[in-house]
Amino acid sequence: MKDFGLKKLYYSISEVSKLTGLEQYILRYWETEFDQLKPGKNRAGNRIYTNKDIKLILQIKKLLREEKYTIEGAKKILNSSASEAAFEFKNTENLKEQKIFEHSSLKSDLEEVKNFLIELKSLI
Repeated sequence: MKDFGLKKLYYSISEVSKLTGLEQYILRYWETEFDQLKPGKNRAGNRIYTNKDIKLILQIKKLLREEKYTIEGAKKILNSSASEAAFEFKNTENLKEQKIFEHSSLKSDLEEVKNFLIELKSLI
């Protein structure tokens, strides 16, 4: 994502409109089309966008405007990206679990060797 110069947790729809070069009505419309785009609302009921929301908006803009996908095509791309990210996360978690298991298995093997050496020492 570009460095927008603003370092905030939340951005208003007018700020996001300026940052992304998109009209506010387009941002509101995309919320109805893309399930992933759900900005929060403040106490006054105004939309508040995070940096993650802005990255998603820029990704949608690129798919629709530069790569010429239809809205349906862009949805499929975003959904497959989300699926791939979930798959990557699951694989990473599985690897962590496997390493923990291997570590605990190795630890118990070392414990057995230690006990064997203690017994052997007592026999000598």
